[in-house]
Amino acid sequence: MRDVPPGPPPAPGTAPAPGTAPASGPPPAPGTAPVPGTSDAPDAARTAPGDGRTGVVVITRDRRERLLHTLERLTALPERPPVVVVDNASSDGTARAVRERFPQVRLLTPGRNLGAVGRNLGARALPTPYVAFSDDDSWWEPGALARAADLLDAHARLALVAAATRVGAEGLPDPLNEVLAASPLGTAPDLPGPSVLGFLACACVVRKEAFLGVGGFHPVLHFGAEETLLAVDLSAGGWGVVHVPRVVARHDPDPAQREGRPARVLRNELLTAWMRRPLHRALARTAGLVRRARTDPQARRALVGTARRLPAALAARRAVPARVEHRIRLLEAASRPGPGREAAGAPTAGGAPPRTPEDRSDR
Repeated sequence: MRDVPPGPPPAPGTAPAPGTAPASGPPPAPGTAPVPGTSDAPDAARTAPGDGRTGVVVITRDRRERLLHTLERLTALPERPPVVVVDNASSDGTARAVRERFPQVRLLTPGRNLGAVGRNLGARALPTPYVAFSDDDSWWEPGALARAADLLDAHARLALVAAATRVGAEGLPDPLNEVLAASPLGTAPDLPGPSVLGFLACACVVRKEAFLGVGGFHPVLHFGAEETLLAVDLSAGGWGVVHVPRVVARHDPDPAQREGRPARVLRNELLTAWMRRPLHRALARTAGLVRRARTDPQARRALVGTARRLPAALAARRAVPARVEHRIRLLEAASRPGPGREAAGAPTAGGAPPRTPEDRSDR
């Protein structure tokens, strides 16, 4: 696979200064070096006419028909974005179908399930300064990518645009939209919307320099509530993460929830706390999950999964600056009153953003 040659990894705790680019380009994110056996389609996606500022990365696994429907939508967008598909070891003929039906789409087949890190691999394969993410059941409304690129052009500190999401054939608003819009973190003078520490990965547009500079999606988490760690790392690096409702993504999820997802979410919430929160906060989160495990089998599974991944999480531990921890605490405080209420982008139970029951990003 032809890709940007990997450079040295970023030093712990460092990120590119907002609004600046390193002379040799952003460093590679964890898990984004070329994978043996990776292949791709011809480079037509690199030279397709259109807006030219934003490319799209789609990750998929064993959902061929849904992916083909999504690619029909993405390749018909007026912005004509280059599209990269990362096939996380599908066994249903996904790769062959993409090559035959969409030769203009670049296909990466790493040969194993990289989880969310597949997005990092796809981002590095794009020549565009901005990257939009989709899942195999989500796409972007016409004009949304151009609006996001305009915002990223105009706001040098902006790293991530969390879009509004419309769900199903009817395009109903995702309940998360209101949650993000009501963020208690407010709107910074140099940013175009309320700051958040959560978003849906299938409904965001990132500045590639910032995204890769902080490491992208972390391999320790694999899948399930992986967004909060990225949002926290961007915020710690001085970048802006905001919700902009006029940028709209569409999501047509399968109503059935994938087996094991609740435990993965709980696991990753706790791992995120151990990787970035003060030790007393991580210990408190652990104690809470232990108490819950007495009656909840999903919590018990989460604890087992956490124990297996904890050594790698501790090796990557880097406590966030006090200003970011303060923001996390504000969101936690705002999420407490009222049963079922969740704060905008709030790290609930250790770092996960509010999520809808239909979320299917656990490929």
